[in-house]
Amino acid sequence: MSISTNNAEHYTWPSAIDAKQCDGWHLHRSDALSVIEERMPPGTAEQRHMHHRTTQFFYVLAGELTIELDGEEHRLAPCTGLSVPAQTPHQVFNHGSEDARFLVISQPPSHGDRVAVPQTRGA
Repeated sequence: MSISTNNAEHYTWPSAIDAKQCDGWHLHRSDALSVIEERMPPGTAEQRHMHHRTTQFFYVLAGELTIELDGEEHRLAPCTGLSVPAQTPHQVFNHGSEDARFLVISQPPSHGDRVAVPQTRGA
């Protein structure tokens, strides 16, 4: 069976900086790999965190995404991506004017492997 945001398991999560809700869809979920499509409205951010064992790859489908990776900001346009190694503090922002849609590919899956870390200045 093919999978899309129309039939995938859906969840929401709150932005760390305002009351807006962000969306996620589990496109693939196994013990070894997770593929999630996420949507972040303009002006939203996730909580800064790290994963002890999970490596992630963020790939932008639409909009613009800023990823603060261990104190350095990376702006990603559509059709660009960034790897986030395990044990590396990071935070994702949508500083753009439209929804950001992107894939988060995690190996192994990041659920249960997330630790909040303090915010850096200026992020």
